[in-house]
Amino acid sequence: MKLERYAEDHADALWAILEPMLRAGETYCLPRDMGRAAALAYWCDAAHEVWMAGDGLGTCYLRANQAGGGDHVCNAAFVTAPGGGGKGVARAMLEHALDRARERGFAAMQFNFVVASNTRALKIWADYGFDIVGRVPQAFRHPAHGMTDALILHRFL
Repeated sequence: MKLERYAEDHADALWAILEPMLRAGETYCLPRDMGRAAALAYWCDAAHEVWMAGDGLGTCYLRANQAGGGDHVCNAAFVTAPGGGGKGVARAMLEHALDRARERGFAAMQFNFVVASNTRALKIWADYGFDIVGRVPQAFRHPAHGMTDALILHRFL
């Protein structure tokens, strides 16, 4: 699957990926009513290296997880477009992010807040060697499952 760096002409495709995720409110701690401009500004923050996957099937970004003494660990975020599930999009984005993280000299990757009910993502992250290193009880208000734990995942590169 081809991934390419985000450019301004991807804005419509990026919004088409982000909006359903935001409205569902099941995976990210972002306002469900977040508008296009705010969502694009958040996802395309200057500190984020943003990528688009396979004709609008997904997007991901990579960034340092922390500044200063924590800048050797990266963080990444992934959203698969509606209709993109089960096509290897998330795995392709993860493999790309892991490669880019190594190229940029990061020593590890950490996911700070994975909603425990996001079992598809958790399966993929486990398949790629991520360990659950922490659990925050009832940290997420899931629209269908109610109070849900958030998990912290980590792996060395």
